[in-house]
Amino acid sequence: MMQAATVNKNILVIEDDRVLNELITEQLERMGHTVTGVSGWRGAKAYLNTNEPNLVLLDCRLPDLNGEEIIPELAQQFPIIVITAYASVQAAVRAMKAGVADYLTKPLNLDELELAVQRTLENAELRQDHQFCKDQMRALQDKNMVGNSEAIQRVYGYIAAVAPSDMTVLIEGESGVGKELVAQEIHRQSRRVEQNFVTLDCCTLHETLFESELFGHERGAFTGAERKKQGLIEGAEGGTLFLDEIGEIDLPIQAKLLRVLETGRFRRLGGTKDLRANVRIVVATNRNLKNMCQEGTFRHDLYYRLSSFVIPVPPLRERRQDIPALVNHFIANHDFSRRIDKWVSSSAMKQLVSYDWPGNVRELKNVIERAIILSNNHSEVRLKHLTFSIAQNESNVGISLRFNGEPTLEEIQQYYLQRMLSKYSGHRASVAKVLGISERNLYRLIRKYELQ
Repeated sequence: MMQAATVNKNILVIEDDRVLNELITEQLERMGHTVTGVSGWRGAKAYLNTNEPNLVLLDCRLPDLNGEEIIPELAQQFPIIVITAYASVQAAVRAMKAGVADYLTKPLNLDELELAVQRTLENAELRQDHQFCKDQMRALQDKNMVGNSEAIQRVYGYIAAVAPSDMTVLIEGESGVGKELVAQEIHRQSRRVEQNFVTLDCCTLHETLFESELFGHERGAFTGAERKKQGLIEGAEGGTLFLDEIGEIDLPIQAKLLRVLETGRFRRLGGTKDLRANVRIVVATNRNLKNMCQEGTFRHDLYYRLSSFVIPVPPLRERRQDIPALVNHFIANHDFSRRIDKWVSSSAMKQLVSYDWPGNVRELKNVIERAIILSNNHSEVRLKHLTFSIAQNESNVGISLRFNGEPTLEEIQQYYLQRMLSKYSGHRASVAKVLGISERNLYRLIRKYELQ
């Protein structure tokens, strides 16, 4: 992280002393930063209307404004280091309470200036990273790819080939096959591994909120936008942004995403400034984007951008030999394994391998976790502990559900929902229509039963 703060940053110096302004600018440029120097608030406003600096150095006594008056507003948007020739304890306390990162007095010591700039930039990055740290740690604990089948080895090969580059990647596969794990592995093997891996599920939000989450928004951009908010593109600065179920986004957002891919620039919702998107974008879908292009629901130009490198992830039924390894992995990582060793009987494993797994690895994980609980204090997970929701052979006229024992209403609803998601390849709009509910209610059920 210490090294990350030394990369080129945009810094604005607001200082009316021309000689000192030039001295500061030259010193910061020697540190490798891009620096703009202005002599007053008028020049600063003109710069801030079209640019967004990573740091502002502000003289408290400007010819056209008392710098203390603008500190509270600026500090909400950028890290600030105050420079003043009129130092006092009271002024320093006021500045720090207003959100100033550091406070330097004239005559400036260039070594102290360099240290303050380095420290402020590093702290800003740490604050930006903090909101993602817990999610990243959780992702690393129980989310690694498992299997040695020929089908999954091909996926490993694709990952190894594309990960070192910054190429956009499209991951295709049925719901539950582990597309996010593939995206995480691409990030892990990339040069961006020390930075954030940020995920956005494209199904969860309507257009305005989705745009706000992805690009961020300015204060007053819409009702309820009381302050500026950074989007996930900024949160993933230097790292990887994973857009799951890309086929669900609306055409207007598709156009804006295309602009990011083509120019590396974006704007916050309600904003007028172009911001740099220093992220690697990886997307995933369980839908046929090529068919959607023909139907007019997905942009051809965006599809061509996304499909420059495609990784198809096979369904579990096409890599059955990986099932024992996956089962052992899920057992080893379950909480019960901390107090009692468990294993799967040969008859149960045979049934697990022969089942078609329409819900793929996600369904397998759910079945194993339920079996572990049903087996209670017994070490052996047996055939009677397995609960499969879907009959192997379904007729074309209906849906068959098979249970061991008498299921609860909740279980029937969960298994039926899982079956319909599988039947319609995870297309939520189609499933919602069949069930006679809204997509929002469908999503709540998916979250409730952890089927995403």
